[in-house]
Amino acid sequence: MTNISRRATLKTIAAYASIQIVPGHVLGLRGQTPPSEQLTRGIVGCGGISASHLQMPGKLLALCDVDKSHLAQRMNEAGAEKNGITGYSDFRELIARKDLDIIHVCTPPHWHALMAIEAAKSGKDIWCEKPMSRTIGEGMAMVKAVEKHNRVFRLNTWFRFQDKFYGMGVPVKQLKKAAMNDMLGWPIKITVSGITGFNWKFFWVGKKNLPEEKVPPELDYNFWLGPAPLKPYNVHRTHGTFRGYWDYDGGGLADMGQHYLDPAQYILNKDDQAPISVEIDADPQDSDAAGTFRRIELTYADGCKIILDGENKDKDAAYMEGPKGKIYKAFRSDIPDLEKKLAELPDPPEQIVDFHESVRTRKKFCLNEQNGFWSCTLVNMAVTAHRLNKNLKFDNKTMQFDLPEANALINQPMRAPWKIDV
Repeated sequence: MTNISRRATLKTIAAYASIQIVPGHVLGLRGQTPPSEQLTRGIVGCGGISASHLQMPGKLLALCDVDKSHLAQRMNEAGAEKNGITGYSDFRELIARKDLDIIHVCTPPHWHALMAIEAAKSGKDIWCEKPMSRTIGEGMAMVKAVEKHNRVFRLNTWFRFQDKFYGMGVPVKQLKKAAMNDMLGWPIKITVSGITGFNWKFFWVGKKNLPEEKVPPELDYNFWLGPAPLKPYNVHRTHGTFRGYWDYDGGGLADMGQHYLDPAQYILNKDDQAPISVEIDADPQDSDAAGTFRRIELTYADGCKIILDGENKDKDAAYMEGPKGKIYKAFRSDIPDLEKKLAELPDPPEQIVDFHESVRTRKKFCLNEQNGFWSCTLVNMAVTAHRLNKNLKFDNKTMQFDLPEANALINQPMRAPWKIDV
C-alpha cells in the first residue's frame, strides 16, 4: 500500500500531464493492425450492471463470471458465437489475453482492487464500476498500480461531466460555475437528501442471522467470495442483494455514494483532499449486515460541509448554501437571475469526457484514479463511521483516523490466497 498525500497527488497529476504513452494496439504493433481499428474490451462480472457495459464503445472479445448462468446470459445477449466472444470463469485468464486494450470491472466492490491492479500489471486500461474501492487502503493500491504501470483509468459514474444531476435538474457544470465564481460565498454546505432530489436507497440493507443454504451448482461461491471472509452461503449475500453486507459493499450509502458525492467534491474543488472529520447519527450497526443512517456530516479543513440527510429531516434544505445565497432542488435559487448571470461567467476548465480518447492519447479521463480515489474516500469515510457508529477525525497527511478501530478498516485483511500486490 502507499500513502497518498495532497502534495503527492498534485505532483503526480502535474507529472502525468506531460506523459504520453501510446499502446501497441493503437500504433498497430499488435499484429500490424491500423490505428483506426476499434479498441478491444473484456468484461469481468456479468451481473445486472454489466448489461450497460455490453453497449459501450469498442470491440467486445471476452466475458467472465463465476456464475455459469450469468455468463451464459451475457454471452447470448452479446451474440458470442457470431461475434467471436470467449467466455471465462477465471478473470486472470481473461486479463492475460494479449489482444485486449480495456478491462471493464463490473463485479461487487470487494473485487475491484484486485482486478483493477491485475489489469494494470497486465498492461490493460481500466473502466471500473463504482464505488471505486471497498476500502481506503484498496483505493490507495489502485492509484499506485495505475500510475506505476502507466495505465488509463475511468470510474463509471458520469454526473460531474454529463447528464442532469438527479433532482437538481441541471448538469453539474452549472453548480460548479456558481461555486467557482463565488456566487454563494464561502464556505459552502451541500445537503444530499430526498428534499434536495436524491434517494439513499435504504432498501439495500442486509439480513441478520442468515440461514445456510445449498450453493447452486452454477455458482462457484468460494471464488465469488474471493478475498472476503468465508461465510455460509445464502442467496441474499450474492448477486443483486450483496450490497447489504459490509464484506462486499456498504448498503445504499456505498451503492449511491460516489454518484452523489463525486459531483459534490468537484463542485467544492476538493479533488485532491478528504474531509478532516465525519460525524454519524445512526443506530448501532450489525457486524455483518449494513443498515441505515439518519445523518452523516463530512467537514473539510476550510469549513465546507457535505451533509447526508438520510431521514430527510431538514424540510427546507438547499442543495448548496453559502453566506451569499442558496440553490435548491430543480435549480431554484434566492439569487436573482441566477441562470442569466451564470451564462455570462467563465466555464470550468475543459475535460476529456470520452474514455477511448483518453486511451488513445494517454491523457487522463476527467474522472480518473486520482479524483475518483478522493471521492471514494468520502464514501469510505462515511461507511467507516457508519459501520462503527462513531464520529471520526481524519488526517490528510497520514491518511489515518484518530481511532484504531477505524484504521483497522482502512487495510482490511484478505482471505488467502488473495492479496494486494502492486
